[in-house]
Amino acid sequence: MSTEHPKILLHTCCAPCATASTLRLIKDDYDVTFFFSNSNIFPREEYEKRLKYARKLAEMLNVPLIEDDYNHASWRQWIRGFEREPERGKRCEKCFYYSLERTSIKAKKLHIPYFTTTLTISPYKISPVIFQIGRQFPGFVEYNFKKQDGYKKSIELSRKWDLYRQNYCGCEYSMGVES
Repeated sequence: MSTEHPKILLHTCCAPCATASTLRLIKDDYDVTFFFSNSNIFPREEYEKRLKYARKLAEMLNVPLIEDDYNHASWRQWIRGFEREPERGKRCEKCFYYSLERTSIKAKKLHIPYFTTTLTISPYKISPVIFQIGRQFPGFVEYNFKKQDGYKKSIELSRKWDLYRQNYCGCEYSMGVES
């Protein structure tokens, strides 16, 4: 009888969103690896700050963290033509696709059969839209981390563990819009 837990790659947008999400995945018997893939984050200093706290959380939870290449220019090219879209609109959908596709590719390369994203913990993100995009990729597991008070727990854990909580989603177009 195998005691091995199924592996899952967790697209990690930031440490606060990864707190309750990771604990839930562990509770559900997954072996979690963080994938910090966030070329949407602007400016670079903000990216570095979020990465620093994602590393802190990974160390606290004893979870491996893999960092994707940061290429904001590539991300901007991907969403080109959608810059003026409202928050939670088509630009965000394109951004979700960008991140989930990169996570899917990385999971396959690492022979990790499953992946999901912390994005669904935010009350400002529409989980069914993220699920619709994720279903396009093999191995995507639909987790609505908002459920079971996920967002509330993420706030509490972020305070308890002294994790940086940003005040915008990540890209320059979301600055000043609560995330």
